[in-house]
Amino acid sequence: MGFGYYGWWDPTYYLVIIGALISMLASARVKGTFGKYSRCRSMGGLTGAQAAERILHTAGIYDVTIRHIPGSLTDHYDPRHKLLNLSDSVYGSVSVAAVGVAAHECGHAIQHQRHYAPLSVRGAIVPVANFGSTLAWPLILMGLFFSNGTGPMLIQAGILCFSFAVIFQLVTLPVEFNASRRAMAILRDTGMLNSDELRKTRKVLSAAALTYVAGAAAAILQLLRLLLLFGGKDDR
Repeated sequence: MGFGYYGWWDPTYYLVIIGALISMLASARVKGTFGKYSRCRSMGGLTGAQAAERILHTAGIYDVTIRHIPGSLTDHYDPRHKLLNLSDSVYGSVSVAAVGVAAHECGHAIQHQRHYAPLSVRGAIVPVANFGSTLAWPLILMGLFFSNGTGPMLIQAGILCFSFAVIFQLVTLPVEFNASRRAMAILRDTGMLNSDELRKTRKVLSAAALTYVAGAAAAILQLLRLLLLFGGKDDR
């Protein structure tokens, strides 16, 4: 085909493998760190839900609903409906890990209330990123079956669509880092956790942040692979 394949093996698969390994290592670390500190009971005895309510009220936020959702580490803030969703392992847990994760999600709610620019940008990008990630591979695959100018044009359109998903991953990084910084500051200033508990919580949030870095790295490597395979090719 002239797109850089060598038999059944494409050397650019190494980029995919590296990205997958980075993601798996980051996921294993966050699960291990959260599991370790989920066994450490906070001295204050607040559950994740109680800590979240206190943090939100301290920030002057009373219109966000705290909701229990199933799963482990499925916690997230939904700005469209102002829902703070806390998972099984956080909502009713009194561990320092649970309080830290709940505080992190409150950080997103505070970002939303204060119109934090990167959060607004990420929200605006979501539809485009979802649309792009859905269309990227179908366009690329269709491009492989067309000759002349149609094939390369479809492939380039697919790469452009995939790049939107990469941009979303990159914009997510400052949003997540800022939410963690806000969480640590709130937990410190309110005295909800003592210094040793704050140290443990920081480890949990730092491990969680690595998953976003790993996701961005994997997406960039995949985009690089596509550019190496198809960038500048005219399929002649």
